[in-house]
Amino acid sequence: MARRFIPLAEVAEILDVSAAQAYALVRSGDLPAIKVGGRGQWRVEVDELENYIQRMYAETKALMESQHGEP
Repeated sequence: MARRFIPLAEVAEILDVSAAQAYALVRSGDLPAIKVGGRGQWRVEVDELENYIQRMYAETKALMESQHGEP
């Protein structure tokens, strides 16, 4: 069975960013996450990470189109 949640360290690895950058995405609300356990470990739902990636693709495409005057 596939995992539903992954730790921020794994999110950082998947996105190829630092752990601090992954945490900043969560703190800003750009990437939804939950705190679990007694020590408050952050976890990101795999589907939410995929949604974030797809949003970034869409935003990047829109940015490129606006910069290059494409429809």
